[in-house]
Amino acid sequence: MKRRTIKDLLQDYKKQLHHEVSVSGWVRTFRSNRFIALNDGSTMENIQIVVDFEVFGEELIKNIKTASSLEISGELVESQGAGQSVEILAKKIKILGDNFSEEMEKTVLQPKKHSLEILREQAHLRFRTNLFGAVFRVRSAISFAIHQFFHQNHFFYIHTPLITGADAEGAGEMFRVTNFDLENIPRTENGEIDFSEDFFGKKTSLTVSGQLNVETAMMGLGRVYTFGPTFRAENSNTARHLAEFWMVEPEVAFNNLEDNIDLAEDFLKFVIRYVLENCRADLEFLDKRFADEQKQKPEKDRAKQGLIEKLESVTSKRFRRVSYTEAIDILLNSKENKKGKFQFPIESWGADLQSEHERFLVEKHFESPVVLFDYPKEIKAFYMRLNEDGKTVAAMDVLFPGIGEIIGGSQREERLEILQKKMHEMQVDEEELWWYLDTRKFGSVPHSGFGLGLERLVLFVTGMSNIRDVIPFPRTPKSAEF
Repeated sequence: MKRRTIKDLLQDYKKQLHHEVSVSGWVRTFRSNRFIALNDGSTMENIQIVVDFEVFGEELIKNIKTASSLEISGELVESQGAGQSVEILAKKIKILGDNFSEEMEKTVLQPKKHSLEILREQAHLRFRTNLFGAVFRVRSAISFAIHQFFHQNHFFYIHTPLITGADAEGAGEMFRVTNFDLENIPRTENGEIDFSEDFFGKKTSLTVSGQLNVETAMMGLGRVYTFGPTFRAENSNTARHLAEFWMVEPEVAFNNLEDNIDLAEDFLKFVIRYVLENCRADLEFLDKRFADEQKQKPEKDRAKQGLIEKLESVTSKRFRRVSYTEAIDILLNSKENKKGKFQFPIESWGADLQSEHERFLVEKHFESPVVLFDYPKEIKAFYMRLNEDGKTVAAMDVLFPGIGEIIGGSQREERLEILQKKMHEMQVDEEELWWYLDTRKFGSVPHSGFGLGLERLVLFVTGMSNIRDVIPFPRTPKSAEF
């Protein structure tokens, strides 16, 4: 008999009523030696298994414990009790994996509430909890929707390298890649490390972005995107930073800044709508948790909307489009700035906006997602297109409530001479990026793109507050468990 997932069975139960079905899963609870709540991870919901003591006997029943894994076949019938529409009258039960009760007492598999800190310490087991089952099903749905959006819009998926000799951001906070014997590193005559002896014959690192590589593919394929892990060796232990995270980076030939903003807005709304339509049970669970969490906060810090209400609001209204210059004027004249409530006061045009400024604009001033554009050239990357004023670049950031920046992008500088001049001014090595400059020599075109940090989007959609809780195995300073 073919095994069914619990999600499939509950969605299509009318066709299966009074038929024999087979399911497998883990025991969530076992009440009165008669009712098993079984979950297989396919859905938030459990299916109730009714066990007849006389059929199975004491020996089998006493070995069925919370967290045990079972294979069960039996008749699917309408439930006589409250809380579920159908249940399975068990005919066969096979214990696939026992529960070592003594060790389980120390784990998050115990049927009680656990702190997020304890759950992070047992990341290998937290998938079995309702909370993290919901979070990672939503993360999976978001990832699928991302690919679906680009596929429907005729983008090609490009796999860019994880090992690179270039620093796309110019920050220098990169993890070095080497196969040197660290006890015997070869050196040149003047005592410097001789990277010519390393595996790749030069300095290499884990990538901080696939953008520069995917731009080269765009110059032949037109519409492309990359979606993969990126790495930053930033020694930051905040709720917003990871050393390893996932980035989505599209690049589009012949698109200007306005086209780029339109693409970013359409993309975000598509993905969020997909989750609203396909992860309702998980979102309802997360919505209730979000509401409970808000009650613990001071009234002034509470979210104005519930989780689902917030997601529906974002998809239903056009994002506000505001120039950096207008945003600075708003911030300069705000009560928060004048009364010194910002940790980083805004003093003049040219300031690099912090998360507190972005959230003020989104949550208090506009009460809407905001797209900021045309930033000062000094605070943005070398590859962003210089505007006609000579002071700003065609950059854009999408700001979301509770998150701040969720997307950063720009129209790229397609003019070779200006790009070279900017690289010189910002001390970016032209020899290292010779291949990037080549793309501006042979049929260069206006083009644009952006980067989305997947984990930030998952934070927003799930209502979680710590980025370590939306990636299966977080990598942070001094922590590389599992």
